[in-house]
Amino acid sequence: MKRALITGVTGQDGSYLAELLLEKGYEVYGIVRRTSAFNRERVEHLTNNPNFHLVYGDMADTSSLSKAINEILPDEIYNLAAQSHVRISFDMPEYTGEVNGLGVLRILHLIKEIQEKTPGKIKFYQASTSELFGKAQEFPQTEKTPFHPRSPYAISKLYAYWNTVNYRESYGIFACNGILFNHESPRRGENFVTMKIARGVAEIKKGITKTIELGNLDAKRDWGHAKDHVKAMWLILQQKEPKDYVIASGENHSVREFLEEAFKVVGIEVMSNNKPGIGEEYIRKDTGEVVVKIDPAFFRPAEVDNLCGDASMAYKDFGWKAEISFKELVKEMVISQINRIEKDEKAYIRDIIRGMVMEEIEKSLKSGLKADFNIIGKI
Repeated sequence: MKRALITGVTGQDGSYLAELLLEKGYEVYGIVRRTSAFNRERVEHLTNNPNFHLVYGDMADTSSLSKAINEILPDEIYNLAAQSHVRISFDMPEYTGEVNGLGVLRILHLIKEIQEKTPGKIKFYQASTSELFGKAQEFPQTEKTPFHPRSPYAISKLYAYWNTVNYRESYGIFACNGILFNHESPRRGENFVTMKIARGVAEIKKGITKTIELGNLDAKRDWGHAKDHVKAMWLILQQKEPKDYVIASGENHSVREFLEEAFKVVGIEVMSNNKPGIGEEYIRKDTGEVVVKIDPAFFRPAEVDNLCGDASMAYKDFGWKAEISFKELVKEMVISQINRIEKDEKAYIRDIIRGMVMEEIEKSLKSGLKADFNIIGKI
């Protein structure tokens, strides 16, 4: 039985990858951080599987990573852990670099030390990103497209990318980068624009909220499904020789298209007022109510306008291509949010209130003011 170690196992990709590897007969270990609050909803259904194990570790702590890797001695390591929100990386650049950049270096060096004793024992997959291309210099982007990162997140991932290549070339480690373009699912985090739209549209449909606040509607991304992308991660480590691969659907769609498609899923007709920039709004045709507003707080200091990947090399080497379409993805995400609301609407609304409370406290702390922990009484 092969052993796999997944960092970031409680995230969207980690949970789907854990399911896939268990189906393929692996013994799967997932690294989780020691925190005062549990955040394991995405893998809760796996905890009764005798081949699934959670172990403590932290990408910022070499000793915990060393303990986990040396005790488990996995055949494959999938590094999916990251501070993965691009906009937040501008607010937390140092932490983003620590986890996304130095964390990868720590793992690679541990593999090197183990390999000196047991050559060829561990294969390593690094979750790289289309954000490396940033201000893209060609369209679509391939493995040969020059990088031009435009955020602390992308820069930290670039450091990790080249360390993966360097340890492969310097020490013969089977280390690969998967340059994955945007991939979404019903398990996407709620602070990502796709889930923000899916959740907001579902709430508008159910009468829980009236508006969604968004940033740049015209940014274009190559959006695939996380289930398709984790298959590619596994296939990359099954090849005879380690290589870096672009994984993408080959189509790109704007945030605006995602938004309009989400409203179509719930049968609400909307139209833009066609005003430029932050003056733009989307309005319901049936009621005339504003359902989408633009908030400049959600714009990035340096925008990435247009990303679209060419996964031809992955298709040529191991037959991978995206199977779930853009429209299927949007529909699945919106319907999952509607189902979530209908399952227990009172509990859902309580979660919204908690989120609003924490958001108000965070704003107070960021502004240098004393947090008002009685804010719940004002909501």
